[in-house]
Amino acid sequence: MKITLFYHSILSDWNHGNAHFLRGVVRELEERGHQVKVYEPENGWSLQNLIEGYGKEKLDELKEYYPNISTNFYSPESINLNEVLYDADLVLVHEWNEHDLVKRIGEHRANGGKYKLVFHDTHHRAVTERESMAKYDLRHYDGVLAFGQKIRDLYLEEGWTQKAWTWHEAADTAVFFPHDKKEPEGDLIWIGNWGDEERTAELHEFLINPVKELGLKAKIYGVRYPEHARKALAEAGIAYGGWLPNYKAAEEFAKYKVTVHVPRRPYVEALPGIPTIRPFEALACGIPLISSPWDDAEHLFTPGKDFLVARNGEEMKQHLQTIINNPEKAKEVAAHGLATIQSRHTCAHRVNELEKVCEELGIAKSKIYLTQKEKSLHEA
Repeated sequence: MKITLFYHSILSDWNHGNAHFLRGVVRELEERGHQVKVYEPENGWSLQNLIEGYGKEKLDELKEYYPNISTNFYSPESINLNEVLYDADLVLVHEWNEHDLVKRIGEHRANGGKYKLVFHDTHHRAVTERESMAKYDLRHYDGVLAFGQKIRDLYLEEGWTQKAWTWHEAADTAVFFPHDKKEPEGDLIWIGNWGDEERTAELHEFLINPVKELGLKAKIYGVRYPEHARKALAEAGIAYGGWLPNYKAAEEFAKYKVTVHVPRRPYVEALPGIPTIRPFEALACGIPLISSPWDDAEHLFTPGKDFLVARNGEEMKQHLQTIINNPEKAKEVAAHGLATIQSRHTCAHRVNELEKVCEELGIAKSKIYLTQKEKSLHEA
């Protein structure tokens, strides 16, 4: 297939957690012989923050992990959709695009576009910013890929689309995999952004306070930490590492004994079954994970085996002590979580699901499932 993807950014993961999954999907599609073109807006906020804060050399480092990564920058005012989409079989438009572009692509599809057009939603805004999401004009789209059943159902119930599929995020196991563990640099690592005060109390209860009370050696990576947050980390004796390139997470996980997952409140309260990308990342890297409560309504994992669940701060302390002081238990939990990722939750699994969606949309099987000879010709 010839596939065109409109993303906010594939180059930058600064405050852009979706980059992991989007990069992995592109890699998997290309490995199967599909021709993939990515478009992202010039001067996008994520890439601009990355370059301003860390320099363009970080883009060279990215290519060490994703050697074939490439993108096409466009200006909303000058993009020529006839040129961009003239031979596409499938077009995916991510929800971080501007309303006007989403509408214009839909109109292009209605005015003779031969491709199948799908909207891709990977955020909680359909619940938390419903008015803004309702303004996306999806009349001419063939359907929506939603990263959880609750979001999928909402699109259908609100009449925003006539067809929708659940398409969870997953781990790019070409980059997220267990690294050899040497002498640990510390006890606990946490990778995550502070998050618009959506989980401030939870971060104190399940992360900062337990580390402080147990006297653990810990390090936290992420962006958008306000002064009060950095002060709380310092008072708890937690090192703050700032932004960590997403592709380096596996290397950092290997230096610590345990990590935790603290989902944002919108996911816990309004979006059961959606864990975000973070647990997929940790489990794929083979580090024991302890999570604060969330409802695995779609049975993605086996809570208690793939990861431990702490219902409150006291249970978090108990679980942390168990994992840190009992290497066999730590190995057991990590191995179970890793096996679940490898068997069900890789980007290859998600591309398999995408191919089934393409079949349902009526794209010819000969385009979806390339022969080995066709793949070889593409690689050549």
